[in-house]
Amino acid sequence: MIKKWISSLIVVTFLFCNISFYTVRAASPLHSTSRIEGMLVVDVSNSMKSSDPNNISNEAMKMFIDMASFNGDKIGAISYADEVMREKALVKIRSEQEKKDLKDFIDSLEKSTYTDISSGVKEAVKVLDSSHEDNYFPLIVLLADGNNELDPKKSKTAKQAEDALNEAVAAAKTKGYPIFTIGLNANGKLNKNVLSNVAKSTNGEFFEASSADQLPRILSEIFANHLKLKMVPVNQLVANGDYQDIKINVPNENVLEANISLISSQPVEVKLLDPSGKELAVPSDQVFLSKSKTYSMVKLMKPVQGDWTLKVKGVPKDKIDINLVFNYDLQLKLTPLAKKTYKAGETVNIGAFFEDNGTAIADKNIYQSMKARVFVKDLDTGKTEEFSLTSAEQGFAGQFKLGNSANYEVVVKAEDNSFFRETAPEKLTVKQSGAAVPTVSKPSPTEEETPFPWLYVSLGVIGVLLLAALAYVLLAKLKQANRGFSGQMVVEIKDEDTGERTSPQYKKLKGFKGKFRLHQLLSLSPEFAETDQIHFKPASGDSLLLINNSDCTIEKGGRAIDAKKGRDIKRNDRIRIVLKKVNKSIYIEYIS
Repeated sequence: MIKKWISSLIVVTFLFCNISFYTVRAASPLHSTSRIEGMLVVDVSNSMKSSDPNNISNEAMKMFIDMASFNGDKIGAISYADEVMREKALVKIRSEQEKKDLKDFIDSLEKSTYTDISSGVKEAVKVLDSSHEDNYFPLIVLLADGNNELDPKKSKTAKQAEDALNEAVAAAKTKGYPIFTIGLNANGKLNKNVLSNVAKSTNGEFFEASSADQLPRILSEIFANHLKLKMVPVNQLVANGDYQDIKINVPNENVLEANISLISSQPVEVKLLDPSGKELAVPSDQVFLSKSKTYSMVKLMKPVQGDWTLKVKGVPKDKIDINLVFNYDLQLKLTPLAKKTYKAGETVNIGAFFEDNGTAIADKNIYQSMKARVFVKDLDTGKTEEFSLTSAEQGFAGQFKLGNSANYEVVVKAEDNSFFRETAPEKLTVKQSGAAVPTVSKPSPTEEETPFPWLYVSLGVIGVLLLAALAYVLLAKLKQANRGFSGQMVVEIKDEDTGERTSPQYKKLKGFKGKFRLHQLLSLSPEFAETDQIHFKPASGDSLLLINNSDCTIEKGGRAIDAKKGRDIKRNDRIRIVLKKVNKSIYIEYIS
């Protein structure tokens, strides 16, 4: 028993010592995942009526959703004024219906009064904190005019609002959530400084938009930051009332999805022919079609390589911009280097290859269709040199010569006209000439042995045990924070004055991690703000732990229960929450 306990402590200590290693890997998902967690955050204050009169923000969010992959991308949305108005938790995209639900939510957003940008950014960070999954790349897209307009009836000052935004941005940066800002400027009052600073501070990017035809480029660049894609301008045509042919080239078999956007002020009709000339039904299992006021989006799933024909029919004289974005599931990997330490002036052989789901790709056509370069950064001087690589059967290959500095970093980048990839950076050390090599002298034997240092060994063991105990506590908390949910919550709201009830709403819980708030299930409606202090956490078995830090009364089976220290909620349990600030009750039922 003691041996098992000691062995467990050693394992825990090992894991604790390697937590920083796992954290570094998690913070750099660029090379390990092609799935995103995107929070769309939009300003719905009165000022947006003039800075975004045509609701470009809504079109941008819907196009972002349409570009998302059915391979499990997660999208959520938040609308804010001087506080969060409504929220849609992160939804894992698996079907067209889930995209439709998100877009319907966006179309239902209404304008409010005052503006406080920090409220939207802060809530987006909170949602990503509670719902982030491994192997997902989190990001925030903020659509606003960059101007605050605080409610004079509230005590919050401009300085406090600015500080709150800075704190939210700093939190996003620390946690690796880049913020991409889209500035809406129809009235010329865009505050570029605020939005560009938010983006720059979090390793995001700032864009300015005043019309819908700018959206494909902007959204493609946002996707490209992680997925390493390129937007391919296909054509701009003037509709003549008949079908006009547009050629779409799918360059290789590794394309997961082809997103074709058609930007137009009038409705368009499309037909699609595969490389063999066969017409495919639009929509169908392989082809999805989405339409909005200013664009149409055709999404091809796993298209075969070759020249496709898109037939486009528009209203005569209407201009139609057509752009293409491919989604790939390819990662670029460095061929293992011969060694880590080199001599000054030595030639280094470098290679790289593509992987698809962990399998190396040996396709000469793919490598020959791309250009590859190696970038060698001198870490001592900060200067970077680049060298071209040649393509071969199994990848890219080349060489470069080292200088006299002590440390270098190498990255290989490969690209064609539709996407690019880069490897994780690899560090090289150069052995400096004349550097003394430390030698270890063997102690000469003595007649008397040195006494065994029991005191130091004892203190060391105690230190290891304390470290292991701390590691155990930290790992337990980390596990709890990342623990997921299952099942659904059925939510009904009863107006106690009229007796009317809303239709049951089924809220899936699998998108949450660690804990969630009842207010989130209620789309963060200001009317139910008092439920923000009612939390749910995973508990043993299939149960939930309900924690009530609000003034609301919670009833189970007709009796009030005390849940301030936590109360288990099991499957099929039905709970009533009696609100204090409005004469309404919320009924929830936890089901499979």
